[in-house]
Amino acid sequence: MRFGSELKPALFSVVPILGATLTLMAGVLLIWSGATPSVPDHFMIVWRHTPAILIETSHFLSSVMGLVLVMLAFGLRARLNGAWAATVAALLIAAPLALLKGFVWEEALALLVLALVLAPFRTAFPRASNLTRMEITPGWLVSALAMVIGVGLLGLWSFEHADYGDQPFWKTMADADAARSIRAWGGTAIALVIFGVWRLFATVATPKVVGEGDPDFQQVRAILAKAELAEPTSNVALLGDKRFLFSPSGESFLMFAVRGRSWIALGAPVGRRSERLDLLWRFRELADAHAARPCLYSIGAEDLPDVVELGFSIQKVGELAALPLANFQIDGTKRGNLRRAWKKLGAEGATFEVVRPPNVQAILPDLAAISEAWLAHHAGGEKGFSMGGFHPGYVAEFPVAVARWEGRIVAFATLWPTAAKTAFSTDLMRYADDAPKRIMDYLFVEVINWGRAEGYGAMEFGMAPLAGLEDRPLAPILSRVGNLVFERGEDLYNFQGVRMYKDKWDPLWHPRYIAAPHKWMIPILLADVGLLSSGGVAGLAKRSRKPDEPATVPAAA
Repeated sequence: MRFGSELKPALFSVVPILGATLTLMAGVLLIWSGATPSVPDHFMIVWRHTPAILIETSHFLSSVMGLVLVMLAFGLRARLNGAWAATVAALLIAAPLALLKGFVWEEALALLVLALVLAPFRTAFPRASNLTRMEITPGWLVSALAMVIGVGLLGLWSFEHADYGDQPFWKTMADADAARSIRAWGGTAIALVIFGVWRLFATVATPKVVGEGDPDFQQVRAILAKAELAEPTSNVALLGDKRFLFSPSGESFLMFAVRGRSWIALGAPVGRRSERLDLLWRFRELADAHAARPCLYSIGAEDLPDVVELGFSIQKVGELAALPLANFQIDGTKRGNLRRAWKKLGAEGATFEVVRPPNVQAILPDLAAISEAWLAHHAGGEKGFSMGGFHPGYVAEFPVAVARWEGRIVAFATLWPTAAKTAFSTDLMRYADDAPKRIMDYLFVEVINWGRAEGYGAMEFGMAPLAGLEDRPLAPILSRVGNLVFERGEDLYNFQGVRMYKDKWDPLWHPRYIAAPHKWMIPILLADVGLLSSGGVAGLAKRSRKPDEPATVPAAA
């Protein structure tokens, strides 16, 4: 009894792979059987007692059912309960078709045995999923198409080299058999092409976006306010353009956005350390059940062990600048220009203040006017996904650092805090047209001093995209291409300007990665990240309303 109880979990873990393999073989068998000549003796038994139309229909449908079984094998491998039910039903339908098309009793018996073997293992397929949401990869489609073409060519070869003797009836039967084979093969190929095109362009069902009016939005706020693990960028969860996956305890979440078939999680899960890996697995399984491409974007080196556990491929996409505050000094020759600009503006009347969220509403009109003027000089408009935009409700969620000149606000930066105070960061950074030169340097020095006084360990300056990628002969191709874009792509994005501005603060640079189930997905996912962050193709194409003027802070910073 004990041996049986120990054997059962192992058996149920093997069934999905074994069932998928046997179902795939059964599907190939049906397609091959439909594309090759019938056994004359067996065919005559059916011919004498069955209408011709039923034989023709059964022959055609049997090959189509073979393709269905090939497709369902993919769902069995993914342990989808819908695939299990559909496979058992398809096998029970295909078995009598094997008898009607040519009394292929061996084939019918094999299909029935496979159905009986799979029937007791319903619980081995625990993923609740609609079959229309199965993930079908391009590689799978190519393999299936190659199989259909190969079986068809085998059928043509079989009929070309068949020897039917001089009996006119058999010759006639063989010609009809060949016609049935071509119809079955052609129908299978057409069905596969239609299915493949549909899967490539079908829109998958996705969870809804959580906005300010949803109860889940309040839960996100509560988690951010006490999170054991959270980066400053976790605050972009409050932008109102994300979906959320919560842990069973309700004390952790993973945020993600959807573009087409791509489900892109921004950063690691936020909340309790012990719930991280479980949330990552649930995210991958949910995406798999919806036929989506899961992705983890902008994760750090500390997240890689969990990502490896998921079986994801990893690619470096840039570096994050973090300035430790404990030993930061404005004195010394290295930061002489910063110190002089900061002291000069302070002596001339510039003032600094951090306005807390309850009072941000009162200054929103002034901030909105500065933001609108700033956007007029910069291409691309408001950002999203990994970067905040100026939306009054969103801005009012955070402390805002403001610089005043002659009593009015001329520059501001919204601040992303963290509950553990390990680090904080700036989000939106904007200044008025008539702000004094180097006002942003003054603001940054004051923000750093504020963060240190508040007890934060570091200030983050955000990520420099594509920075730190190696261009070596043995480096990954994506790293080499990324390095080339970083060096030569200034017309597309201010890559080097962003890196240089952040570098003048002497931060520590931490690598940032993207992870996905397959390496070939990563370029597609990176393109989707760019479109999500820029607001789509329209956002990328948007230009400034008047020529850019010299700015201290790069537009992309």
